[in-house]
Amino acid sequence: MIASDLDTAIAGLRDLIDDAQRIVPFTGAGISTESGIPDFRSPGGLWTHNRPIPFDEYVASAEARREAWRRRFNIEATFAQAKPGRGHLALASLYRAGRVPGVVTQNIDNLHPMSGVAPHDIVELHGNTTYATCLDCGQRYELGPIRSRFEVNGEEPPDCDCGGIVKTATISFGQAMPEDAMRRAQQLASACDLLLAVGSSLVVWPAAGIPLIAKRSGAKLVIINREPTEFDEFADLVVRNDIGDALAPFIRH
Repeated sequence: MIASDLDTAIAGLRDLIDDAQRIVPFTGAGISTESGIPDFRSPGGLWTHNRPIPFDEYVASAEARREAWRRRFNIEATFAQAKPGRGHLALASLYRAGRVPGVVTQNIDNLHPMSGVAPHDIVELHGNTTYATCLDCGQRYELGPIRSRFEVNGEEPPDCDCGGIVKTATISFGQAMPEDAMRRAQQLASACDLLLAVGSSLVVWPAAGIPLIAKRSGAKLVIINREPTEFDEFADLVVRNDIGDALAPFIRH
C-alpha cells in the first residue's frame, strides 16, 4: 500500500509498529539530510561534484589518497556540526523502549549513536567516516591528528606506523564488505517481524538485499523514502512523505 497522505502514512506506521515485537530499522542517506548531511546521488549530492574514488585507485595512487583526504577534510565541518534528526530520534525512542534489537545502516555519519542507540547495537554496513584505520593492521586513528600532520606535511597522505595505508573507516567502491557486519545485518533481518527501510534508495548491493531477507523471512516491510524504489511492490506500506514528518510522532523523550 502506498500511503496517500501524511496522516494515512502515520496511521499505517502506528498500526504496524504496535503489532511488531522486533523492529529492525534499515537506514540510508535520506534520514540524515535533515541533519544537514547531503546524500550522494540526488541533484546537489556529493557525487554530483566529485567522482567517487574506487578502492583500488586509493590503494594504488598516493595522489588519489591525497585527494580523498582533501575531500574528507573539506566536509569536516558538515559532519562535525550535524545533529540527529527527527528520524534518528524516533528510531532511538523505539530502541529505548525495547522494540529495536539493532539498527542496520548504510550511513557513515555516526548519527545513530549520537541519537542514543548503543554503538554495539548498530551495524554499519558501509563503515564510519569519523575515524580512520590502517588497511593492514587495523590500528584506529582519530582524524584530528591526521589532519594536523596532513596540513603540516604538505598534504602527504598518512601511513600507519606498521607501514600500511591509512583510510577513513568507510567502505569504498570495490572494497570488500565487512563480513561480520553483513552477517549481523542478515541475522537481524531474518529474526525481525517488521523492517523499516528509511531513506534508502535500495540500489547499492549487497546492502540493499537486507530488506528482502526480512520480507522473505515473514516480516512486514515499510519503505519510507521520498523517491520510489524498486522494492516498493514488495512493501506492506510505502511512505513518500518527509522522513522527519512521518517519524516525528514516534519520538519519546
